Amino acid sequence: VQLQAFGGGSVQAGGSLRLSCAASGSIAGINTMGWHRQAPGNQRELVATITNRDNTDYADSVKGRFTISRDNAKNAAYLQMNSLKPEDTAVYYCKADGQYYYGPYYYTQPFSSWGQGTQVTVSS
Repeated sequence: VQLQAFGGGSVQAGGSLRLSCAASGSIAGINTMGWHRQAPGNQRELVATITNRDNTDYADSVKGRFTISRDNAKNAAYLQMNSLKPEDTAVYYCKADGQYYYGPYYYTQPFSSWGQGTQVTVSS
């Protein structure tokens, strides 16, 4: 299963960006999709996750500013980022966990995949 992330860019503090992540492949189902980020010199950290029942979880640092959503029919997830701060500057990665089909009889196996990352830069 491959993930592709879109939507990064450069904005001034207080601005907004919307990230998109699309999963492709022989997908049987996606349980959880999420966004993580990694700033230079820092470890990768969880930003937000959403389950296939639309249960969401957010890092304390983004609560009230970021909103994660998903479109199950499109195997896609989105991250609406408002009121951006310079400390939000990082490479953002999407992640998905679920099951994929393999073989001629459509057996399923679990997968956990990462997207390629998209740069978000917030200037003060």
